[in-house]
Amino acid sequence: MKYKLLALLLILLVSKTFAQGKFKNDNFLFGPTIGYANQAGNFGKIGGFVLLDLGENTISYKIDANANMAYMRDNFHVIPEIGVTGYINAGELIYSFPFIETEFTPYTITPKVGLSLASFIDFGIGYGFKINEKKDFKPIKGFQFSVGLNLPLNFNIY
Repeated sequence: MKYKLLALLLILLVSKTFAQGKFKNDNFLFGPTIGYANQAGNFGKIGGFVLLDLGENTISYKIDANANMAYMRDNFHVIPEIGVTGYINAGELIYSFPFIETEFTPYTITPKVGLSLASFIDFGIGYGFKINEKKDFKPIKGFQFSVGLNLPLNFNIY
């Protein structure tokens, strides 16, 4: 049920952009993302992102899919993650601005707040709520700190 709700939310965000005819090369960014998170352990993160409605509204939306990688209890683990982020005043693209984000994994839901530097570097803090347990892994819950680097492939200065 929770995955159906998440899929519905993602479809609504993307379809809103397509329905308004705003999906042009100058109002969205996409590319790879890399990062680090500390929540019940150290995680390396790698994935991809799409930042929508850039410059069109006071809130721009980022959807990202990541693989969280960790080595714990003598095993290497990869945990999939989907994140939905709302950047406030992201259209400025030259300032730092706040964001709110929620990350979903099969084991936690983690709401976060943070500060982004031109939507390229994100610093976030949040709290993870356990929804499931991973075998051979300590519980993933509690406070989280993260830093991420978004590398847009279609960024133009002009």
